[in-house]
Amino acid sequence: MEKDLLELQTLIDVHFEQRKKEEEELIGLKDRIERRRAERAEQQRVRAEKERDRQTRIAEERQRKEDEEAKKRADDEAKKKKVLSNMGAHFGGFLAKEEQRRGKRQTAREIKKKTLAERRKPLGTENLKEDGLRERAKEMWERIYQLESEKFDLTEKMKRQKYEITVLLNRIQHAQKFKKGHGKGKVGGRWK
Repeated sequence: MEKDLLELQTLIDVHFEQRKKEEEELIGLKDRIERRRAERAEQQRVRAEKERDRQTRIAEERQRKEDEEAKKRADDEAKKKKVLSNMGAHFGGFLAKEEQRRGKRQTAREIKKKTLAERRKPLGTENLKEDGLRERAKEMWERIYQLESEKFDLTEKMKRQKYEITVLLNRIQHAQKFKKGHGKGKVGGRWK
């Protein structure tokens, strides 16, 4: 019985030692897990901070570029206005003489170019997002639709006017066949 008791005591001691080792390992594992969590949280915080810095740099760069482009466009517009005003002031007489020298055909061509330049609007799609581009495309489509309908109306009006002219010319020819005594004749001894 003492032998069994001694054996049982050694088993209990071995069991408690084993359990103590396992608890130490468990505590070590928990410490490692906590350290790893803290490291991961720190890494994520650093990563998020870097991403925020990168986004702000990108936003600042984009804003700077947009400002530069706007300034450049404003400068270009100012230069164009200045050049045009100078041309109008200094070369007005020269341009008038030049237009007189050219024929009607060239002048009509210039008028057409000028009219098209006035009607044509710049696209201005550089800074637009997808929704803005869609809206701009819709506006352009509506403008094209309007112009096409006007073109159709004008061609129909022209066809109708051509028909009326043809009918009127036929009536005039028909009326002249049956009218005698009217037309060219001798008046006062002279032919007119």
